[in-house]
Amino acid sequence: MGPKPTVLLAVTILCLALPRAALSQRPRAPPVDTPAPAPAPRDVNLTDLLSLAGPYRTFLSYLVKTDVIKTFQTQANDTDHPTPGITIFAPEDSAFAALNKSALSNLTADRLRELMLCHALPKYHPLSTFSSLAASGPVPTFAGGACAVNVTYDAGRIRVVSSWGKAARLVSSVYSTPPAAVYALDRVLLPDQVFPTEPEVAPAPVPAPAPAPGKRRGGTATDDGVTDAAADGEKSSASRVFGARFVAGYLLLGLVGFALLLM
Repeated sequence: MGPKPTVLLAVTILCLALPRAALSQRPRAPPVDTPAPAPAPRDVNLTDLLSLAGPYRTFLSYLVKTDVIKTFQTQANDTDHPTPGITIFAPEDSAFAALNKSALSNLTADRLRELMLCHALPKYHPLSTFSSLAASGPVPTFAGGACAVNVTYDAGRIRVVSSWGKAARLVSSVYSTPPAAVYALDRVLLPDQVFPTEPEVAPAPVPAPAPAPGKRRGGTATDDGVTDAAADGEKSSASRVFGARFVAGYLLLGLVGFALLLM
C-alpha cells in the first residue's frame, strides 16, 4: 500500500514551510554603542564662592553694591548663550587695600560698575587656554572692547595687563569648572576708560626674610642649630651629675676605711 494522500499533503506543506522559517531566523545585528550624553554644566553660586573661597570680600562687596554680581550670575547660568560661561579676575583684599582710598570713593556709581565689569570675560577660559589667549591680543571684557585687557603668558606665569599700573599677577585658580572660572589677582585692574589719570597704588610689601637655620627663641643659634641657652643648660646638668658622683665615691671610700679599722 502506498502512503495516504493526507500524509503526502502534510509532508509537502512542511517542506515548503521550512525554508521560509530558516530565512526568517537570520542573526540579529549587534547593538550599536551610542556615546553617553555630555554632563550638564554645574550650577555655581558666585556669591557663596567668593565669600567662602578666600580673601575676596572687598571685591564681592563692590559686585553686590553695583549689581554686577547679578550680571555675572546670569552669564554663568545661561547655557544657551553663543559663548557660554564666565571668567572672573578677582583681586584679593590686599590689592584693594593698596589702592588710594579716594581712587574708588571718587568714582560715580556708573564708573564703579564699569570697573567691576572690567574684571570678567564673557566666556569660560580654563588655564590651559591662556597661552592662546595671550597670543590673541586684547580680550574684551563685560565692559566691552574699550575696556579690553591683555594677557601675558611666560613659562606658566600669567599676568593680566590693564591701562595703568603694573600688570596684575594671576596668583591662583580659585575655581575652574564649566561654566565658571575664578582666578585670584594681586592687583586691581585700572583701565583708563574708568581712570583718566593713573591712581596711586602703594608698593607691594617686601616679604620678611626667613629665619636662619637653627634659630630658636631664648638664645642665639650655634653652628649645630642648638641655642646658647640650651647649651648652657646642658653644661649645668653635666656639672650636677659629676658633683653627685664625686660625693657618693667619697662616702664609699670612707665606709671602706672605717670597716678596715674595726678588723
